[in-house]
Parts: sequence; C-alpha cells; structure tokens
Amino acid sequence: MKFTKMHGIGNDYVYVNCFEEEVKEPARLATIISNRHFGVGADGLILILPSEAADCKMRIFNADGSEAQMCGNGIRCVAKYVYDHKIAWENPLTVETLAGTKTIQLFTENGKVSSARVNMGKPKLMRSEIPMLGKETQVIDEILTISEAVSFRITCVSMGNPHCIIFVDNFNKIDVPQYGAEIECHRVFPERTNIHFVKIHNSKEVTIKTWERGSGVTLACGTGASAVCVAGVLNKKTERKILAHLPGGNLDLEWAEDGNVYMTGTATEVFSGEWISQE
Repeated sequence: MKFTKMHGIGNDYVYVNCFEEEVKEPARLATIISNRHFGVGADGLILILPSEAADCKMRIFNADGSEAQMCGNGIRCVAKYVYDHKIAWENPLTVETLAGTKTIQLFTENGKVSSARVNMGKPKLMRSEIPMLGKETQVIDEILTISEAVSFRITCVSMGNPHCIIFVDNFNKIDVPQYGAEIECHRVFPERTNIHFVKIHNSKEVTIKTWERGSGVTLACGTGASAVCVAGVLNKKTERKILAHLPGGNLDLEWAEDGNVYMTGTATEVFSGEWISQE
C-alpha cells in the first residue's frame, strides 16, 4: 500500500489515496501505522476517498483507532494532496467529512499548495450538541471538578467534534498529559473530548497546548484552535479574529460575522513510501 506522510503545523498523519488504494480495516491499520517506533509514526491515519457530494471525502482515524468527525490541520493537507496530485483542480475545493462538507480556499506557490483557508462551519454551543451531560445550556466558564483538590473553569464548543477550553495564566502549573487524559474521559463527556489549555497574550493573540482525544499531546489541532477562537469571544477575552500560537506553528482564525469560523494555515508533504503488511 502506498502512503504519503503530511502535516499541518506539526499535526501529522499518514495519508492514503483511496482513489487508487483499498484499506479494509482502517481502525486497526491506524493503530499500527501510527506507532512512532514500529510504524510510520503519526497522530493518526487519514483516507482520501471519492465523494458524490464534493471533490473528495476524508475519513480520520486517531492513533488509538477511534474515528474522528473532522480534523482542521488534516483537511488542509487533504486539499493540498488532491490539488498537487491532480485529483481535483477546483479552487476553492470541497471536502466531505463526517462533520459536513467543508470549503477550502487554496494558496499556491510554483503550482503547489502552500497554505489554505478552511471554512470550518458554525460552532455548536448547546450542551447536547457537544455532547455533554447535564442541563441543556451553553457551557461557558463552568466549573468541572476532577478531584477534591482539582477543578477547572471550562468552556465547551463543538466544531463537528467536542472541545473543552481552559484559560490559564501559567502553563508551568498545568500537567497537560495528566489533566488532559483525565478530562478526556470524564464522565460528563459521553463521547470523550479534546482539551485545550490557553494563555491569552492580548485580545488578538493566544498560545494553545492541546491534548487530543485518541492521540494524546499533539503539536497542533485545527478544530481545537477554531473552538478556542469561539471560546475567547464567548468569555469576552479575545476579539473575533486572532493569531494562535501552537507548538507546531501558527494559525490565523476568525469567527466571522456570517457565523462561520475560518482557519488559515500551512500544509506540508513530507515523504511518500510503501507500507508492507505486518500480517
């Protein structure tokens, strides 16, 4: 099976062109191929498939084999792949996902896509839409208790997948792997959740550290950064247009007046190879 390794500001996936290849057990393959010691190494596996509703379709499997609805960094790479490899020539491109069909504006250099602006859609804010247990309200600056000694003030947003945002003053006081793992599987989130610890520099600039559902600590999360943009506005901490710094790079985000969130960032193809079955 031929594959391509790509990343969006460090959020790396193994991509398979299913216009040409067939993947029979993607969840199982994701756990094997994502292993950074015995596999290719990645945050997960993304399949690029034909679509009757868009230029192509993407399916995303986390490193633990669970399927995600949407991946903001991954979809930029999908758009780059189908354009650079001449599967589709449209600009903007459309990509079908489990969170709906997304539109991607491409920016090219020397005939290749260097970055892309994705219409991430409208955020879902009601508790049942995230989903999250409890009374049907928006979850803004709400207390979440982890243990007798630990609690956080959280804001929750769905960008097609669930996100829990926590604003912090000092990252040094936050054990991202420990608290991320505990919050991901907290009983209040029936489908688990992604967690983002956010430091605000000013009303237009933030830094984000992420624990991704099913993958752990990652260098970037596009849907998460989009959720952070929304959460900042809901908490009156940031403007509707911000620059987000993530460990792998930067994203420009805007919660526009039309209600949609727009995310702009790079997409990079690293290498291609051939996967030898480990049966």
